[in-house]
Amino acid sequence: MSPILAGVLQLIALVAALALAYRPLGDYMAATYSSRKHLRAEKIIYRCIGAHPDTEMRWPAYLRGVLAFSLAGVLFLYLLQRLQGSLPLSFGFASISPDQAFNTAASFVANTNWQSYSGEQAMGHVVQTAGLAVQNFVSAATGMAVAIALVRGFSRSRTGDLGNFWADLVRGTVRVLIPIAVIGALVLVACGAIQNFSGIHEVGQFMGGTQQTNGGAVASQEVIKELGTNGGGYFNANSAHPFENPNGFTNLFEVFLILVIPFSLTRTFGKLVGNVRQGYAVLATMGVIWLGFTALMMWTEFAHGGPALQAAGGALEGKETRFGIGGSSIFSVATTLTSTGAVDSFHDSFTAFGGGIQLLGMMLGEIAPGGVGSGLYGMLVMAVIAVFIAGLMVGRTPEYLGKKIGTREIKLAACYILITPTLVLGFTAASMVLPDALGSILNTKALGAGPHGFSEVLYAFTSGANNNGSAFGGLNANTPWYNTTIGLAMLLGRFLPMVFVLALAGSLAGQKPVPETAGTLRTEKPLFAGLLVGTILIITGLTYFPALALGPIAEGLS
Repeated sequence: MSPILAGVLQLIALVAALALAYRPLGDYMAATYSSRKHLRAEKIIYRCIGAHPDTEMRWPAYLRGVLAFSLAGVLFLYLLQRLQGSLPLSFGFASISPDQAFNTAASFVANTNWQSYSGEQAMGHVVQTAGLAVQNFVSAATGMAVAIALVRGFSRSRTGDLGNFWADLVRGTVRVLIPIAVIGALVLVACGAIQNFSGIHEVGQFMGGTQQTNGGAVASQEVIKELGTNGGGYFNANSAHPFENPNGFTNLFEVFLILVIPFSLTRTFGKLVGNVRQGYAVLATMGVIWLGFTALMMWTEFAHGGPALQAAGGALEGKETRFGIGGSSIFSVATTLTSTGAVDSFHDSFTAFGGGIQLLGMMLGEIAPGGVGSGLYGMLVMAVIAVFIAGLMVGRTPEYLGKKIGTREIKLAACYILITPTLVLGFTAASMVLPDALGSILNTKALGAGPHGFSEVLYAFTSGANNNGSAFGGLNANTPWYNTTIGLAMLLGRFLPMVFVLALAGSLAGQKPVPETAGTLRTEKPLFAGLLVGTILIITGLTYFPALALGPIAEGLS
């Protein structure tokens, strides 16, 4: 079987698996978030945290819950790292330095999982499991809660109520993430991923000599890092490590875990607003972009010119032979179009245009299908922008799902889409003029970074601000400057957009529904899906094209 055919068959199998899971999982999540009953385990949690799950919250109260919970998570994870040297099962690892501890705490709470350290050489079992793995669950549940709050904004009228954050957080964790994670971890263990609490071992090498390797609760953390679109690996090699991702089947299974909740949330959206065809329109938009990016990535990696690459059948540098170019391309696009950040190959070794596709996928706002929760609310904000543009074209007050898109709503949507580019381009520009920051580019001279060096810095801040977490190699990000600025980019890029999303949700929930007329834009039709795709690509292109031209485009044309 040719490598190209193998890649295509993997893609077909993945689409089929996602299609089978779409309806049951989407309906289950809709029932979960609309249920009025509480499980016994949930009631215990509510009593422990002092929450009243049946109390409705308006958007300021909902936002205060999100921010307070996330701040507590940052402080707890920061202290856990700073105290690591005194904790059991630390294997003698020292406590994490203040700037790196801040960066890591911000990273995992913001659902980014950017890592400026090697996991097997820095983190003991307590920090990995009680700190990082726990945040993988609750940061994902927080994103899902905000998405559901926005959906309620569309479905409710003249109340301003968005539900209860604590109930949404607990239900997303207990009813959705934990059950799937348990099943997924068993699958990974059965296929060869490790799950233990063993210490450091000396193991023999194929060419002679020995090296040290760690055990760990790898399978359980691997499954939630993918399912929750997190991305932080137990090992520095991340999902390219055989302990995390043993073979071709687990590779495809992990891609399935990355995509299944973000895609299925469109079904949940359709059910909660009372029109599943609206969910299909959003799904079609996400699917078209994802399939298009995957096809482009496979084409550029298989067809890259050059005698050595042609003889090898494609660009194999930095890719695991057990996954091949097809599997690596599918995984790469899935992680950069979501806020996952997990990698099964070395992104820096992709072709110049392949690296550009990875960058552009993150620059879209990671909405195709995007992160768990964040992908849906990001796509709905873009739908609001698209409806506004359509209204300008025909001279009619724009409406979406029976709600008018007025001055307040479009200002909130505009603020949402401006935050991330401001962070990315601002921090990148500063890093390219500061000598200390330029000195972190390892594979070029500090003052002659060239297009690829620029791409490495651009990728770092694009990944951080969009809460992705993957990285180009060749940039030493474990410095006070990058630890601090990327940490700030992750926090601001995660929580400032949530402010505007929840404010938009509150504004919509307070409106009276507008009756549908003959002039109402049919947002469940293919025409609107096409308009939405065009809006996303045009806004992203106008925002980031100059930066892309200086980086991957210039490198690819050189």
